[in-house]
Amino acid sequence: MGDQKTSPDGVGSEEKAPGDNVGLSKRPNGAQDIEAQESAPPSVTVKDLPDAEQGQEIIDVGYTDIAKQFSLLGWTAFGGPSAHIALFEKRLVEKLHWLSTDVYAELFALGQCMPGPTSTQVSFAIGTIKKGVRGGLLSGVLFQYPGAFIMCCIGIFAAKQLENPRGALNGMVAGVSAVGVALVASAAKSMASKLCKGPLLATICTLATVIAYYWPKAYTFPCLIIAGGLLTLLWAIYTKEPMPVVKVRDQSVRSHGLGMPAGGLLLVTWIVVLVVTIVLVNVLRDAPDPLRWWEVFFRIGSVIYGGGQVVLPMLYEGVVQRSCDANKVCVDKADTWVTSKQFYAGLGIVQALPGPLFNFSSYLGTIMALNGDYAFIVGAVIAWFGLFLPGIMLIFGIMPFWGHFRKWKIYRRALPGFNAAGVGLIITSVFSLTFGALEQTDFPKTSLGLGILAFTAVDQLKWFEPLVVIMGGVLGICAWVAGMD
Repeated sequence: MGDQKTSPDGVGSEEKAPGDNVGLSKRPNGAQDIEAQESAPPSVTVKDLPDAEQGQEIIDVGYTDIAKQFSLLGWTAFGGPSAHIALFEKRLVEKLHWLSTDVYAELFALGQCMPGPTSTQVSFAIGTIKKGVRGGLLSGVLFQYPGAFIMCCIGIFAAKQLENPRGALNGMVAGVSAVGVALVASAAKSMASKLCKGPLLATICTLATVIAYYWPKAYTFPCLIIAGGLLTLLWAIYTKEPMPVVKVRDQSVRSHGLGMPAGGLLLVTWIVVLVVTIVLVNVLRDAPDPLRWWEVFFRIGSVIYGGGQVVLPMLYEGVVQRSCDANKVCVDKADTWVTSKQFYAGLGIVQALPGPLFNFSSYLGTIMALNGDYAFIVGAVIAWFGLFLPGIMLIFGIMPFWGHFRKWKIYRRALPGFNAAGVGLIITSVFSLTFGALEQTDFPKTSLGLGILAFTAVDQLKWFEPLVVIMGGVLGICAWVAGMD
């Protein structure tokens, strides 16, 4: 299954004019972009390009660039999925110009409309649009593995010692969380200024923010994005607005990964694996433990919307078996896969580590295997792949279709609404994360101060984002040592 190459615009062009120089960009080796030259119609000038791309050259990257940046992000992307999305935007979009803001917003909206961990899906998608399937696998794996490796080691060596994490760990979590909120706030500000211009888009963004905060159900997020697109579509029809210019020089998208037949096969495979696994577990009277573990994690990974915080109660229900008496006093069963204390011990640690919260699965799998007298690697691999694989299969399966329907007139009219609602969800995260961090920290005033300092550092001073994250963790530990409030 080879990579499907696309023209640089990722959406096709309306006319061809040989010899026209519009749309040329410089490759790292100095060669001109012939594809862009061939696809540029003579009527298009620089002023026809989106605001996000005027005066900004999108950089063509190689595997080494992807490996360098995502190796760094994998070890420094603290703060949860919203902070990861913000960190990608600040570093890869705003600073390095790997892709345009509107294409990045499309990828974010695409992830929000699918089950699975959004930041993980975006990490795979970024590598895919730059260097195809291999690039996507490289970016995604490098972003995931540090947290998964650390959580697996904690499950093997330190689960019992960390059942009541306090002290310096709490200080580090508070400092990192404050920086995470600052990153999200800075990204929300940047994206809103580019994608929410005008009364209609500003209104969609604001309504999405309010509704998502007031009603944070899993299905709320994709519904808001779809509703935002419908509003701009209907408004364009009502006002008889001209069709938006199809971008002919969008260097962000070099590939959509698989072709549509292979993408469709991957989506069918996901459904078949899900159905067969559920049927086998329910039909087999004595289904082996590894199969039952796989069913729980793959099923949860296939139906989860809303990211890491939503998945936690589902995981708890799936791996901690409890019995309750008539007075509703509940205790762990003797044969539970994971005890309540083990679950909460790992939960406290994973939130202090880089990468997706879904890496919690490698810790749970390790504990399940050790408690069931299996080799730890069996449980870690089953749980980690079971939870992540549905979202990964979906993003690789959907990407080639996304590349196709980006050409549709209906999609082009709805796109501003999709993006505005997506920005609203990011702004919602700013408020949710701020209030949540202040409730959980032992020193709320200090955390708020660190967040303000971090916002200035990344938004105005343009400091190196991973360094700001590390500094936040160090300052949080210092605040704990000093006994600050």
